[in-house]
Amino acid sequence: MHTHSFSPAELDRFHEQGFIVIKGLADASLRADILAAGKDHLARAIEPIEYEADTHYPGAPSSREAAGGRTARRLLQVYARHPAFQRWAMSPQVAERVKQLLGSPAVALTQAHHNSLMTKQPAFSSVTHWHRDIRYWSFEHSNLVSVWLALGQEVRENGCLGFLPGTHTMEMDTERFENRAFLRTDLPENKALIDSAVFPELEAGDVVFFHAMTFHAAGWNRTEATKYSLVFGYHRQDNLPLPGSRSASLPSIPLD
Repeated sequence: MHTHSFSPAELDRFHEQGFIVIKGLADASLRADILAAGKDHLARAIEPIEYEADTHYPGAPSSREAAGGRTARRLLQVYARHPAFQRWAMSPQVAERVKQLLGSPAVALTQAHHNSLMTKQPAFSSVTHWHRDIRYWSFEHSNLVSVWLALGQEVRENGCLGFLPGTHTMEMDTERFENRAFLRTDLPENKALIDSAVFPELEAGDVVFFHAMTFHAAGWNRTEATKYSLVFGYHRQDNLPLPGSRSASLPSIPLD
């Protein structure tokens, strides 16, 4: 039986590791509603949708016109699409924990980042190398949290998330990154860090809370079934997106 809050030990673990897994947090009925809504919008190709070809990541089709080019990577801006997404995003089991992690009773969901039903499909899925979400987000402060809900089993074989524990507190020179985004794998200091990776395997309903500064990655889906996940990002209401940035392109949604 879950409460709506992290225990002191769980909070300590998050602050030490930069992520934490909570098992069985989302019930089967809500997960079914989320999947039904998402699959319906994917089947009808209701935009906005990001396709694997748009990423130019390793393993992705070269263009939308190439073989597999219309393989969906994620259904975007899901909060506004259906009440099922909103029920989860604003649920007490999410909201109260995010408030604890961000250290404020006044938090908001960013609609400009994540806010997606992630799909990793059996063919043409791509690899996402080690990166921090804060690389793409523009807020006054880097204290942001993502909430990843597994809608089915997530294991190494179908491309589950991996994390580099404790990296949310590390400062790094730009030389350690490729194209300023991904950790270079050819540097000894990066290899040692990558060797510390953990890949928590999830069941449907499990949730990962992780800091926007925590390095994470995901591999190919080598199974015959599509993997579905739902992810939202949150910030303190007093941590504002920078004017003119992508982070400011859509209004945030207060949780209260």
